[in-house]
Amino acid sequence: MASEYLKWKYRDVRPDQAIELTPRQKRANWWYYHKWYVLLGLGLLAAALYLIARGLGFGQVTPDYQVAYVGSAALPEDTAVALEAALADLGTDCNGDSQVVVRLNQYVMGDSSGEGAVYAYAGSTRLMADLEARDSYFFLLEDPAVFQENYQILRRLDGSLPEETDQDYESCYLRWLDCPVLQALPLGEYTEKILNQELCGDSQELLAPLFVARRGFWTERTCSYSQECDALWDEITRGRIQ
Repeated sequence: MASEYLKWKYRDVRPDQAIELTPRQKRANWWYYHKWYVLLGLGLLAAALYLIARGLGFGQVTPDYQVAYVGSAALPEDTAVALEAALADLGTDCNGDSQVVVRLNQYVMGDSSGEGAVYAYAGSTRLMADLEARDSYFFLLEDPAVFQENYQILRRLDGSLPEETDQDYESCYLRWLDCPVLQALPLGEYTEKILNQELCGDSQELLAPLFVARRGFWTERTCSYSQECDALWDEITRGRIQ
């Protein structure tokens, strides 16, 4: 009886007719339910393309020359930028990208005890990666004798390669002050903040105690643009004090 009653009660009820959506409405409906999947997919695609481009070097400036600074404290940014620009003026476009770029890689070897040991280890690790990849050809050193004793990779000033047992380290580097071309570089002044205090100084005076050297290669595998690097070395040591 109940079923007959319900049939009678809803005798005039008709099912809703299916609404035919226009193409535009169909697209809007699909986007409403799938937009987050699309956006997530686009984000993942963009990240993948970025990593691929970074790995292949797209959009990145490739340096023509690289200099490794090894010291107990980092050089001020003003000094580093001025040195890169000044050396670039002496170099040539090695990679054909219509610009001359010098990159200064700073490896800080601070106090090897206590808290400073962490930073010293990090600097040493980055330096070893540089040496293994043969990135830096030029070296700006605070203690060249210790550096050569530890790594044995510097070439003699006459261009020859020292033997592994050779202890004549002084034949592998020059004082900054012994190179008139380097002393004449227009490096200007630097400003840096240390413990909320602003310090200013002359970049040439800051670099004066350092030493310059170049990389030696004991195998056929050399650094990029080794001939151009040799030419720049000859230029920056021109007129050097023997």
